[in-house]
Order: sequence, then structure tokens, then C-alpha cells
Amino acid sequence: MLLSGGLDSTTVMAGARADGFACYALTIDYGQRHRVELAAAARVAAALGARDHVVLAVDLRRFGGSALTADVALPQGRRPAAMTDIPVTYVPARNTVFLSLALAWAETLSAEDIFIGVNVLDSSGYPDCRPEYVHAFEVMANLATKAGVEKRSRFSIHTPLIRLGKAEIVRRARELGVDLALTWSCYDPGPDHQPCGVCDACILRQKGFAEAGVDDPLRRR
Repeated sequence: MLLSGGLDSTTVMAGARADGFACYALTIDYGQRHRVELAAAARVAAALGARDHVVLAVDLRRFGGSALTADVALPQGRRPAAMTDIPVTYVPARNTVFLSLALAWAETLSAEDIFIGVNVLDSSGYPDCRPEYVHAFEVMANLATKAGVEKRSRFSIHTPLIRLGKAEIVRRARELGVDLALTWSCYDPGPDHQPCGVCDACILRQKGFAEAGVDDPLRRR
């Protein structure tokens, strides 16, 4: 389970656990500016009973190329309808890197099921959140591993939220009994570790909670 500590990955992990999976959580410390999410991931992993939780450092700041890993201004105040281009918060090849690391750990665990909380409807235009990308990675996973070639495993990439809107995800989290106060979404928290309320991630989160008719426990009062 690729676990960022965000609403989406937390909901996916809760759903996997409800479906009877023993969950091994992988969080990537890639040098993200919003490092608050690492603490959120630890809280979620503990709350949802992960068999193991690995925080793996892969410092993508060395490459730069993203407002999440370099000193680049973050978009603020964008309307969700305008989030169709690939924004500066795109981290080059991030999900490919993350899924590759998850695949490596899955192979050592003799696990066949990899879960990721990608979403194509409210993805801010990220190309590595699309169904065709996930399908292509799954094909590659079964071609590029010893377990796949020897037919000992058939890897599956699970994306249960990929076609859900944020409001549907919030409702699903509530149905699963997720403590939403444990999750984190903001790209640009202040020194008080409060959500900024104006980055793309905050705006999409606010929209989802509002449409679901649910109070966000992280929203400033």
C-alpha cells in the first residue's frame, strides 16, 4: 500500500483492510516540501493496523523539476475546473518511481496486490494518475520481475478510487470509519502546521468535503 497520509491513500488502505488484506504500508520521503504528510502517514499506518510501515528516503530534490521539491511558487486559488493542465506540482515520474519501489517490496513479500490512491477526476492533470498508465505499469510489472516471469505471481495494481470524485471519496472514507483528522492534503502548510487553504490540494479537498456535506476536521475555524 503506497501511503502518503492523504485522504485518498488512507481511504484505499482502509478499504483494503476491510476487504481482508494484510496491509504493508510504504511511504516515500522524496524531499517533499510538505513534510507534514510523513507524520500523517505514520498516524494512519498505526491507526489502520499496518503489518509493517516502511518510510523510504529517495531524495528527488536532487533532480528538481517540481514545486513540491524545489523553490518554485505553488499555484494558489485555482478553480477546480481550471485544473486540467499539468501543473508545476507534478513531480517527474513520481508514481513510476513509487510503484517500482512498491513492486520491489511486494516481490520480496511474495505479495501480488499493490494499492495506490490515484484518481483521474480530481488529479490536477497529473499524467501518472490515468487508468492507461496504471494498466501499462501492471503489464510491465509482470514482464520485469522474476516472480512474474516464473509465473509464481500475477501482480495487480489496485486503484479503487480512480474514477471517483472527491466527494465520493469522502463518503467512502466515512463509510469505512476513517478518522479524517489523521489525514493530510495541503502542499504548503504554515509554521503552525495548518493547511494553507489555497493550494490545489486544499481546494480539491474543500470541494470534496463541501459536496459530501461533511465537516473537514482540518479546516481552519
